[in-house]
Order: sequence, then structure tokens, then C-alpha cells
Amino acid sequence: MEMKDRLKILRQPMPEQAPKVRARNFDEVPLGYTPDTAKIEASRCIQCKNRPCVEGCPVEVDIPAFIALVAEGKFIEAAKKIKETNALPAVCGRVCPQEAQCEARCVRGKKGEPVAIGRMERFVADNERAQGEVSIPEIPPKTGKRIAVVGSGPAGLTVAGDLVQLGHDVTIFEALHAPGGVLVYGIPEFRLPKAIVAAEVDYLKNMGVKIETSHVVGKLDTVDDLLNEGFDAVFIGTGAGLPTFMNIPGENLNGVYSANEYLTRSNLMKAYRFPEYDTPIVRGRNVAVVGGGNVAMDAARTAMRLGADNVYLIYRRSRAEMPARSEEIHHAEEEGIQFHLLTNPIRYIGNDKGWVVGVECLKMELGEPDDSGRRRPVPMKGSEFVIDIDTAVVAIGAGSNPLVQSTTPGLETNKWNYIIADEETGQTSREGVFAGGDIVTGAATVILAMGAGRKAARAIHTYVMSK
Repeated sequence: MEMKDRLKILRQPMPEQAPKVRARNFDEVPLGYTPDTAKIEASRCIQCKNRPCVEGCPVEVDIPAFIALVAEGKFIEAAKKIKETNALPAVCGRVCPQEAQCEARCVRGKKGEPVAIGRMERFVADNERAQGEVSIPEIPPKTGKRIAVVGSGPAGLTVAGDLVQLGHDVTIFEALHAPGGVLVYGIPEFRLPKAIVAAEVDYLKNMGVKIETSHVVGKLDTVDDLLNEGFDAVFIGTGAGLPTFMNIPGENLNGVYSANEYLTRSNLMKAYRFPEYDTPIVRGRNVAVVGGGNVAMDAARTAMRLGADNVYLIYRRSRAEMPARSEEIHHAEEEGIQFHLLTNPIRYIGNDKGWVVGVECLKMELGEPDDSGRRRPVPMKGSEFVIDIDTAVVAIGAGSNPLVQSTTPGLETNKWNYIIADEETGQTSREGVFAGGDIVTGAATVILAMGAGRKAARAIHTYVMSK
């Protein structure tokens, strides 16, 4: 196709469930590309020589190469090309913030819309699975080296996938009863179906990764125990799953949840499959969700699907400062979530039985930028008002789970109790112990955790082979 013809093609939309329909079910919202749509979108790529999109990808996917294969209709080959550097393409195609990474660097985006890299990644991964064409790459001879991975979230799964393909024996120790970490307990079914995560985990198992669930490192055994039991190195990828609250009056009332608990009950305990699973979760009619990130959007949209009449999203800054993906904000608005922007809760109000019945808020205005570069919200005197609610979900971020750090002598942490690790290698202050993902950076994105896992895997390989 001539270049001038490529430049005329508009970005292909992805069909979605209608907002009023999807707001009451847990089925996936976007329905995915068809083969024809994927080929049309792939033909928009101009295959530029300097490949800026690859620089924007934390796991270094050869984006132009896989897109060229999609344009030719070679979908299985395209999936294999992605899997050379990314073992979780069906996950990344759904939850990566491509608009801030690979697509942000796309040359087509300078005079129009960027190539829909994420949508094509999702398509080729789903197509490979649907066609029954998922094949295991050739694994080299065993090195005799054993690596323990603590946590089966995005960082841990990436480390395990990379190291097993280098011939090492890898065992993942997961505290919960299902592998996947935040991919299964944090991200709702309508954004990332559990079956997709299970299929990606099965792919790693078929390559030889061993996974032990319900195994809490820091309780059943320690990092030192693992090293003494014959593991040559340990990778810590335990994430940032410690709930954070605002420390305002009334947070201990019944009906006030952390987003961690609320989403875990819904996702991992299958509240989304009611009445097949009658999970103990409060099905609020009037729900307040506090926060402006992806987790807040997930909690608000989950509350709507659990039957709420009104879901209020309370965020202390303006929409421009919201850290959530624009697509998630757009979907939430379409589904009827009511946004109270430039608003901050100051106390929860309870009844005589100890249940929350209201949240008192203050209106805010934006002042000078703070350390994050966003304008600091300043309270407006005398602007207090009350929203009547029966459930509140606090989604203002998460802290580091202290269990592994507190049971690993000599492991250096910062003032927030995140593990200090080298950005390029994941090496910690303890020899043979590496770390990456949210337990190092604080709560971030799936793909950044995977990028940290990729770097750590290289360093672990170098380390164990030099011993």
C-alpha cells in the first residue's frame, strides 16, 4: 500500500457493550477487533525507521514487526513475535496504559491518532488462544540453577517466564489461593477476565514454571529459608497491597471499605458471579468511592454492577489531574458514575447501629503545584455538604505489605517501607535477593512491573551463572 493511502486511514474503533447494558453485568466491556479490522488498523503503521514506539514499551516488544505481520494476516506469527519479549500479551493488550507509553511515541499521533497498538496486541493474543495455536517455545537444557519468586503478580510472572526460558528451574510462591496477584484480586472481570489471566498463567506452567499457592513467605518460611533450601536466588515481587486510609473520623464504621478489600471480595471471592457465588459483600444502594485513579474507577464501576442506584466518585482535584486512564474515566461516566470533582471527604457519619449513613465533604480549589507537579487542592471555607450513602470505598493508593521486609534481616527499605533495589538490575542490599514492581516503586502499572521483572531476570541469570 502506498504511503499516502496509509495516511488516509482513520484509527479503527473497537466495538463495546452499550453503557446501560454493561453497567449491570460483569462481562468484558470492549469486544475486540475482527481479523479484517485488525488488518486495516495495522496498515496505518508507516514502519518508521527510528521505531519510537519500541522505546515507549517497558518490555521492549518489537512493535513494528508484529504489526507488519498483522497487516499480512499472519496473526499466529504476530503473537509469537510479541511473546519473544512479553509472556502476557492478552493481559497487556487490555490493561496497559498504551496511550502514555508506546502509542504516545507513535509518529502517526503527531498529526492525528496513533496506531492502536494495544488493541492489536489484544487481538493477536486472543486469536492465538481461540485458534488453539498457543505453542511453547523451545526450552534450552537445564542449567541446574533454582530461582524462587515471591508473588505471582505481573513482575513475578515476567521474571519466571524469562528465567524458565533460559533453562533455570523456577518456583513461584503465592500467598493467595489463585495465581495472578493484582491481575486477579484487583482488576475487575469487566476489564480483565479471570479466564484470560488463567490462560496466561497456564502458558508459563506449560513452559515449566512451578507455582505454589496459599504459600505465605514471611510466615511459612522466610527468604533466608529459601536460600538455605537450595535456591540460588530469590526475586521479591509482593506488590503494594497494604490498604491506605485518610485517617478522618468515622472510617471505622461498618460499610466503609478499603478498595483492596472491596475489590478482592468481588474479584477473588467471585461476587461478580452472583447468585452462583453468594459472596459476603455489602451491596450498597448509594456508594461513595474516594479517589481518582484506576482503582477508584474499578471500585465505582463494580459498585454499579453490584446493583447500586447511585455511585458518587469523590476526588479532590479536577478531572485534568486524575491519574486514571482516560478510557476508564470515559467508561465510568458513560455508565452513570456521578463525579464530585474538587471535593474532599472530611468525616463519615454513622447511625446508632454503627453503620455509615453519610459522608461530609468540603469543596476544594486548585492552588500552586505540589511535589507531584499537580496543582495542590486547597479547601474552600464554609463549603461543607453531606452526601447520603450506605457504603464507602477508599481508593487513595496502597502501601507496601511489610511481611517479607520484616522477616528478611539486612534488606534495606526506604521510609515508606518499599524495598530499595537497583533500577536496572533489581539487586537489593542482600546478595542473591532481587526485587521489582510495586514493592520497589510503590503502586504503579502492570507493564512497569513487568518491565522491572524483565530487567531483574537478566540480572538474576548473570548472577546465578557466575556462581
